[in-house]
Amino acid sequence: MAPRSQLEISTSSVLRLVKEEASYHQELVDQAERIKKLENDKSDDENREFTLQQERRALEETKKVLPTLKKKIADTVTDLKSLLAEEAEKGSESNVEHITAAKEAIAKALTAEREIS
Repeated sequence: MAPRSQLEISTSSVLRLVKEEASYHQELVDQAERIKKLENDKSDDENREFTLQQERRALEETKKVLPTLKKKIADTVTDLKSLLAEEAEKGSESNVEHITAAKEAIAKALTAEREIS
């Protein structure tokens, strides 16, 4: 099996980071729902306040991850674009599949950025 090209590796990285970002956004929604549920729960559960505090802390930690992750995605997309430019200069038609996959990964990253912003 031939080693993976840098183009393939960068494409995979972009796709993985986009998927990871979507996962963190879903986690934010889930955590907010759990917090709301705990705030509306009027039972005399002695652990309620502690659990609520832990959920709020988890929500804040998740929020702190997103800016760094967004920058990673932008940097990786930039790297992938430069690799695509190099491939275009080479003019090699043998990597058409990888070039197409790279362009699709960039499109997904840009779409995800617009949906989240």
